[in-house]
Amino acid sequence: MNYSVVAHRFWGDPGGGQLVCAAVAYSLERLGLTPVLSGVFKFDPAKYKEWFGIDLSRYPVVTLPFELNAFGLYSRLASWWPAKKAIDKYKPSLVFIDEPTYKPLARGRMYRLIEYIHFPLEVVLSPEIKKRAYAEGRDPYFEERYSKFPLNVYWWLFSKLLPMVKRENPFLSADLVLVNSRWIADLVQLAFGERPEVLNPPIAPNVDVVERPRPFEERKPIVVMLGRFSQEKRYHWVVREVAPRLVKEVPGARFVIFGGAATPTLRAYYERVKSLASEAGLRVSDDLSKEADVYLVANASRRLINEVMDGARAFLHATINEHWGIAVAEAMARGLPVVVHKSGGAWTDLAEEGRVGLGYEDAGGAVDVVARLLTDGKQWAALSAKSVEKARGLRLEIFAQKFGEFVRRLS
Repeated sequence: MNYSVVAHRFWGDPGGGQLVCAAVAYSLERLGLTPVLSGVFKFDPAKYKEWFGIDLSRYPVVTLPFELNAFGLYSRLASWWPAKKAIDKYKPSLVFIDEPTYKPLARGRMYRLIEYIHFPLEVVLSPEIKKRAYAEGRDPYFEERYSKFPLNVYWWLFSKLLPMVKRENPFLSADLVLVNSRWIADLVQLAFGERPEVLNPPIAPNVDVVERPRPFEERKPIVVMLGRFSQEKRYHWVVREVAPRLVKEVPGARFVIFGGAATPTLRAYYERVKSLASEAGLRVSDDLSKEADVYLVANASRRLINEVMDGARAFLHATINEHWGIAVAEAMARGLPVVVHKSGGAWTDLAEEGRVGLGYEDAGGAVDVVARLLTDGKQWAALSAKSVEKARGLRLEIFAQKFGEFVRRLS
């Protein structure tokens, strides 16, 4: 049997990186390469059918025999280890990995190696590159997590250990370098002087792309947001700077913010957003049947999210420098026009810099473009059609076809 290895650090949650790796496994099997899934942490591959509609349950799995749960960031340093175990056991002809920490795998290898870059760590590690790369010169996720004591010490030690296992240049270590968006391709080129190939993540096959979105007249002036309740999603900015102005400008306008809040940190941010919305004079509720200006709905089902999207008129994404934007793509699949910050992969690849979705740079710009979508049926219809067309191009079968073309080039 001809094997391949798909190496991902943490398979245990339904996130964007996990979706990409599941899609790669699916694509490799179509190419006649049986996938072996390697990861640092133990996980249940049967969950992927429920999460994404991709069946991983029949593939071999190789993980470490012990857990590193208390050292999540440091587990990135060990990504190569279970991959090497899988390589030694199955003798694959191809290895796919989405971490840069594979220096031990690149030495004297007898297999083709593909690196997929969700975001190049080199940008964070180099102040000069970071300043040139980022809108507003900063990374909101990094600032939230690692800029203050004691996590800044945690990050400092990680950065000191990283060179032991991190490849220096992906174009010298791998046979093929793929990235998730044109924006990330620009960052990689900035860091290494060479441009990688872009392979956009797919929409999960259990997220339907609607054929005929409900028309503008049958919808309400609702703005939907989707993403975990964490600082970089900037819900705090929305309830302070955007929502108060929009509800005054557009009669009946409401915000429905869906997000995961399963950990104490996420729940604390949820409560902070709730307090800030109240302080801004907005009526806040977690019950969609009650009258409110802003609804904060934690851990909602996909059925409820789709139901609200199908009755809304706009999707707003507030993250700056979003690497890709899986929530934006899912909104497009429901036929919602999208509004994103003019930065990151969500702007370059999903909104296509204004050709498919709308963009903004500040609160005033966000209010203006969202207000137009809530009130202008003609513009709404045109952008809704473009959203659906874009989403159709992100289906799993198209991802598999493009990935297959890249792999065949290596033969």
